[in-house]
Amino acid sequence: MPDEPEKGPLRRCIVTRESQPKERMLRFVLGPGRELVPDLAGRLPGRGMWLSAKADVLERALARGAFSKAARGPVVFPPDLRKRIEDGLRSRVRDLMGFARRGGQAVAGWQAVREVVLAGRVGLVVQASDGSLAERARVLGGRNLPVVAPLPGAALGAVFGRDHAVHVAVAPGRMADSIAAEAARLAGFQVQAEPGQGDDKPQGPADTRV
Repeated sequence: MPDEPEKGPLRRCIVTRESQPKERMLRFVLGPGRELVPDLAGRLPGRGMWLSAKADVLERALARGAFSKAARGPVVFPPDLRKRIEDGLRSRVRDLMGFARRGGQAVAGWQAVREVVLAGRVGLVVQASDGSLAERARVLGGRNLPVVAPLPGAALGAVFGRDHAVHVAVAPGRMADSIAAEAARLAGFQVQAEPGQGDDKPQGPADTRV
């Protein structure tokens, strides 16, 4: 099959052969020693090999030799490939959250989030992955808003200079869309833990998710 040019909004997965928007997929390139390098930003030089952003698709690609076939030659695989992908995607989520905070596009804390939810100024709600589902429902107040939970409360809190954060609201716009896209890619590789209990209202104890 001839190589497909990396043009346009869609890319084809080398395993499923399905075409999807590139924001939902992972790009890989070969390094100088033919080692497989996840190109999470999609900017490294070289011919890209695209994969649906799901752990099971990665496992199928490795088991079937899909990367070697796409690269038309031997490929060296790092032993911690999946961990590299997960860690890299978490880092991208943290970076985007930091950009949103510094740009005044994100607020954290139960009361602050509740206020912007009630005012209808929310493009995305980011919840701590280890927090309380009941608290998530309470802060949303029955509103149908996009919600992602890519990071635990400690990591989410660190973005906002606090020990813990459970609820974060991001203003509508490109930043909210970018965070949602990265969180969706990360979700395809995460092992979901059981949600805990918590609440990040100012008067309450430190919590962990919503």
